[in-house]
Amino acid sequence: MAAPTTTVVRGRIPPRTRPPRRAPRGRGTGARRGRFRDLAVLMGPWTIGFVLLTAGPLVAAVYLSFTDFNLLGSPELVGADNYVRMFTADPRFYRSLLVTGTYVAVSVPLQLALALLLALVLDNGVRGLSYYRALYYLPSLIGGSVAVGILWRTVFGYEGGFNQVLRLLGFENLPNWVDNPSTSIWTLIALNVWTFGSPMIIFLAGLRQIPMELYEQASIDGAGPLRKFFSITLPMLTPLIFFNVILQTINAFQAFTPAHVISGGTGGPARAGRFVSVLLSDQGECSLGLAVASLGRGGHG
Repeated sequence: MAAPTTTVVRGRIPPRTRPPRRAPRGRGTGARRGRFRDLAVLMGPWTIGFVLLTAGPLVAAVYLSFTDFNLLGSPELVGADNYVRMFTADPRFYRSLLVTGTYVAVSVPLQLALALLLALVLDNGVRGLSYYRALYYLPSLIGGSVAVGILWRTVFGYEGGFNQVLRLLGFENLPNWVDNPSTSIWTLIALNVWTFGSPMIIFLAGLRQIPMELYEQASIDGAGPLRKFFSITLPMLTPLIFFNVILQTINAFQAFTPAHVISGGTGGPARAGRFVSVLLSDQGECSLGLAVASLGRGGHG
């Protein structure tokens, strides 16, 4: 009896007649353990930092918000009393919310618009691009420092550089922009807009990833610069715009040092620059109301 033959069809690989070899028992488990060990070594430092510096303080803050704690004794649970007092008996909280919301709603769009504008300019083949990127990114690194806050307070003071320039242009009866209730918030907004370097770098990187073929095809179809911007550039940058909006909004809500330094730690005249973060600091440091510092109210009792 003849042995069966395997017919090979052109373009196809004949089926395997021998089952694949299995790895020795234990080798796969050891490899998985090795990968898990490597992952633990790489993720360990980040995990420890996240638990100790972010998750732990967050859980502790939530717990303390339901207690009466002034750092001089043990925390005592008071339920939701701190929240009730915050929403019903502390008008400063709503005022600080209004100031913070105005700051975020105005400064973030202006900052991103300026960042995108400069990114478009730098994307057009400017010589010395690396130097401009470093120069424009510098304010993002130092904008939240105490030194810049002191400098900003000096520049926008009555005898500061800003008023000196306006006087040279013929303006008179200029105010102290920092100590004026109607203008102090705008000095803080200007400082946040000035720190446009980080979103600008992100926008510039996104512009470099847009295929030039899209612009060439649009030019053939007769599209002008504005049409190219709204039909190609803006849609292609949508993910980065969303990312920058989220990131800069979070940073704006967390702003503390500039407002604290420029306003002298009090929120300025009529508390026009008293952000929620400044109110929390005032309650936590001055009133020792640590249990409800995040609620803008002193300790219970």
